[in-house]
Amino acid sequence: MLNDWLHPSFSFLFIVAGEILILSALLHMIYQRRTPSSMIAWLLAILLLPHVAVPLYFILGSRKRTNAKIKSPFNLHPVTDLPLEQANPIDAVLRANGIPGGTQGNRFALYTNGTAAYEALLQQIQQARKSICICTYVLNDDAVTVQLMEALAQKAQEGIEVKVLIDSLGSWPLYFFQYPLKHLRQAGATVSFFMPIPHMPFRNYINLRNHRKIYLFDQTVVLTGGMNLSAEYLGPADDSTRWHDLLFCIEGPAVFHYTEIFNSDWAYAVGHSAPIYTETLPAGHGDAYIQVVPSGPDIEGDALFEALLCAIYTAQKRIWIVTPYFAPDISLQQALIIAHHKGISVKLITPYESNHLLADLVRSSYMRELIEAGVEVSLYKGTMLHAKAILFDDASAMLGSVNIDNRSLLLNYEVVSFAYSTSIISEINGWMETLMENSHHTMKPAKAPRRLAENLLRILAPQL
Repeated sequence: MLNDWLHPSFSFLFIVAGEILILSALLHMIYQRRTPSSMIAWLLAILLLPHVAVPLYFILGSRKRTNAKIKSPFNLHPVTDLPLEQANPIDAVLRANGIPGGTQGNRFALYTNGTAAYEALLQQIQQARKSICICTYVLNDDAVTVQLMEALAQKAQEGIEVKVLIDSLGSWPLYFFQYPLKHLRQAGATVSFFMPIPHMPFRNYINLRNHRKIYLFDQTVVLTGGMNLSAEYLGPADDSTRWHDLLFCIEGPAVFHYTEIFNSDWAYAVGHSAPIYTETLPAGHGDAYIQVVPSGPDIEGDALFEALLCAIYTAQKRIWIVTPYFAPDISLQQALIIAHHKGISVKLITPYESNHLLADLVRSSYMRELIEAGVEVSLYKGTMLHAKAILFDDASAMLGSVNIDNRSLLLNYEVVSFAYSTSIISEINGWMETLMENSHHTMKPAKAPRRLAENLLRILAPQL
């Protein structure tokens, strides 16, 4: 008798609780002023699969957080800003969003080869005299990283401060099996994981990952770009299967801002209440004009996204984009098409096939739309192209960890550098031309089922 009464009661309570959660999700979407495309994607998911979509929304559905347990926004400190009248227009837009202006007097070196990048990284580790700070999304346990970890352990044994910050989701095998880090820790290095997985979703959010790559030495030299620490990206010998990526070295005042970014991420990861700021400004060593731009939940607003839109709309000659994943916000997509219609050279360089089938299906609809508008799309024929770079005219180049998709531009913790020096732009130009020479310039026509799948999956783009 009691069971006959309890069963419908629990069923009723379950239905009511579900409806309350659905209503809460809908109200939260409206309160957040989400973009129409993002809202439609979530609404469709909630209507079709409410019991799956609603929990996912509360885990994945927010970008900027004010929760005290989430990494708080921080501000970079201006150091040697140029007068605005002398600055690049992108610089001016970024300053209006609270990003410090570019710094002059930097030395810059670009590595487009994984062997050269490995040698540069190992050399900086060996030359460090005070501190080594490593921040990476992926750290694999393989033959290459064993050598790097041994070099770091040796420096720690010498009394050099060694800090290693690893994203727990990007490096989840290492997070769950940390034995390979034992020797490094015993040598005196401190290793921490960003947003530990077991704490999610109550303390952390699975969709807000630290995708920054910062390899900082003595707070005077930084290696950064798209390369993670893995044999897929770099190593002591050439490898025909290695991914094609970029790493670049900066020595000079711009390193100050990379130090601030690392200190903020490290302070959050180890539980400090506030970032640890440095007072040391690295001396100038060259003539490169560079602006460091972090983006993510710890930066107020969307300075980088706004700067990209500004750069696209103000370009006069060209917009050349290299990215492994391409699922842009509709405003970026339309801006590129409009730029092409203005007579600007718009080119997209992306891998023929990436390492993610879903990403390839999603990007195809956007790429076909660009091709139909007359934009040139180059599909790189070599190994996986993981590099991220954009050239705007002959005036600026953006390099760093950001892909052209919503996850990189609007969700993850990222960092890029805008370079405004002619020599750097010329070097990037030559590298991009080489990529295009080794690319297909047409896409295979899509049969009806494929085109239907591509367009349907485009609904997922705001969440990718």
